[in-house]
Amino acid sequence: MDVSATLKKIEEVQRYKHYGRIHRVVGLMVESKGPDASVGDVCYIHPSKSDNRRITAEVVGFQGENILLMPYQELMNIKPGSLVEATGSPLSIKVGKGLVGSVLNATGEPMDGGDHPIGLQSFATEQSPPNPLSRPRIQEPIELGVRAIDSLLTVGKGQRVGIFAGSGVGKSTLLGMIARNSSADINVIALIGERGREVREFLENDLGQEGLERSIVVVATSDQPALLRQKGAYTATAISEYFRELGYDVNLMMDSVTRVAMAQREIGLATGEPPTTKGYTPSVFAMLPKLLERTGTSERGTITAFYTVLVDGDDLNEPISDTVRGILDGHFVLNRKIAEQGRYPAIDILGSVSRVMNQIVSRTHIEKASRLRSLLSTYEENKELIQIGAYKKGSSKKIDEAIKKEPELISFLSQDMNEKAPFETTVAELEELFLADK
Repeated sequence: MDVSATLKKIEEVQRYKHYGRIHRVVGLMVESKGPDASVGDVCYIHPSKSDNRRITAEVVGFQGENILLMPYQELMNIKPGSLVEATGSPLSIKVGKGLVGSVLNATGEPMDGGDHPIGLQSFATEQSPPNPLSRPRIQEPIELGVRAIDSLLTVGKGQRVGIFAGSGVGKSTLLGMIARNSSADINVIALIGERGREVREFLENDLGQEGLERSIVVVATSDQPALLRQKGAYTATAISEYFRELGYDVNLMMDSVTRVAMAQREIGLATGEPPTTKGYTPSVFAMLPKLLERTGTSERGTITAFYTVLVDGDDLNEPISDTVRGILDGHFVLNRKIAEQGRYPAIDILGSVSRVMNQIVSRTHIEKASRLRSLLSTYEENKELIQIGAYKKGSSKKIDEAIKKEPELISFLSQDMNEKAPFETTVAELEELFLADK
């Protein structure tokens, strides 16, 4: 028995409970006189002596000597003088292999109201990004089972990618497809700010039983307080980090990072931050790199991360899109026009890029992918002339080849959502597209 470790835990136990009292409530913010607490600490608000309920809240700032708290749930029966109890520690969650196949809320509790499986351990949701010098380079691809991505936008183990699209273009369906087909050991999926109806639809239609059996899903719906939506992103990232430290290759999929930024904006405005670019507060742009840099490679395992980004009116240059694109290692753009043509997945190959592809695939693979991109680009540049019949065959050898190959290329890039495309097969099919040219 390790006596020193036991004594250390006894010393860490708080001998006294610290309390404060609510002073006022303004909008989302609760202001209290005391207790002794730090920013990020969890506190419990006790509505009244006769009410045994307690409302969990977090310290988000200070106003003079008063503490500013933001609740994790709706405020009910709160009045001036209600007790505020300090826990002395930030939010932590229970993690372990027993969570695989479960659906959790933003604080890591089972959504079905059941108990946690035994054998879990506590893990803080707030973690620092790994030291840049301790991060191994990305050197091998990860199979996603999506032909358009594996062939032309190959993703490496530990890469972080943004999926940019407007609403209803197929982000959730693409994430479900990756979760089912990927060669990763485990998936951690964060559904942040989703409609309540969409959660079950994603679980049953997009993810399916096959995908859920190797996934942990964290849900924070749009009706929940802003702090809970923000915590959902931190909880999912912390679970991914736990499994990475065990040596696993993890896929983290967050839908969507835009709603996390919106939640942070609500928190910032409530604490008195000034709105800046398009109403977003400075803390939003400080929070994003801290959150996104936590994923990637480590000395033990990898987190390959996919963050969906909602683009209003398909504007890829709005503040959140621009910031996220600058932090991540690549971006996939889903195009509404491609989706309207009935082509799936609706990835705009020419507008998308994987920044590590050239480091992780063979020279032949790079050459064939560049050739396909070149043909697609040539066809798109001359599309209007071709469609109205203004282009005369024989005017350009390059355009003639693009017209001839276009049906084959579109067929290659199209894939049914229930179809799995193994990586080796995809690369072989890419090379076969140009065998007849030799």
